[in-house]
Amino acid sequence: MNQTIRGGCFCGACRYETGAEPINVRACHCRACQKVTGGPFYARVLVPADTLSISGPVHWFASSPDVRRGFCPHCGSSLFSERSSINAIGLTMGTLDEPERFQPTDHIWVSCKQPWIVLPDGPPQHQEGL
Repeated sequence: MNQTIRGGCFCGACRYETGAEPINVRACHCRACQKVTGGPFYARVLVPADTLSISGPVHWFASSPDVRRGFCPHCGSSLFSERSSINAIGLTMGTLDEPERFQPTDHIWVSCKQPWIVLPDGPPQHQEGL
């Protein structure tokens, strides 16, 4: 049975929800994701973009030709990474109401992983993206 995935920004101005099953759950270690999130990697839950309902203001930034990032214009929380070409949007795991429900099944771009991060055995690790 599907459980609704809900989340929002730090200040509460922006909220989102979807009833879709995740396409995948990944942690990306590329430099672009490090820069845009301000963290050592970007953990996200990927869902079909057309299933996501967003309320409140979101500003978008095209971080590459195929990806745009959504953030709250009030508090700056990094909320989304969207690839419209495949109808998919990543929900930043730290903004989920219940992040403990999800765990990355893959780590991508580990060629850029910070050297002090030790990844667990088990989930596949890919030198670049998939």
